Amino acid sequence: MRFVSMIACMLCFAAPVSAEFRLAFKGWGDIPSCTSGRPNVVGNPEFSLTGVPSGTTTIQFKIKDLDVPNYNHGGSKKLKINTDGQVAAGTFKYKSPCPPNGAHTYQWTATARKGGKILARATAARKYPE
Repeated sequence: MRFVSMIACMLCFAAPVSAEFRLAFKGWGDIPSCTSGRPNVVGNPEFSLTGVPSGTTTIQFKIKDLDVPNYNHGGSKKLKINTDGQVAAGTFKYKSPCPPNGAHTYQWTATARKGGKILARATAARKYPE
């Protein structure tokens, strides 16, 4: 009986569950079509962030071609985020998707930071061309 009481007491002091940090983007935005393997420098697509961890001071965005993971597309940009979690298209520049041999999958990673400390990461991926 004491064990059950102890468990019940522990549940009373459990930390509240926070919302999961999520990143979404609806499409590539208004970027020129590119399948030559020579990317263009373009503005980022519009992003939507939810569940941004409490205390976040910046969000860092980075894109990776999952089919060619060592290619540097740039886009490693730290931004202060509005309370609505929206990042307007064209806020920062990066090298566009431009696979030379069919569609590739590209993954954006958003890293929530407080100073130098990483609080959470969220990812979203899409094919290009779609």
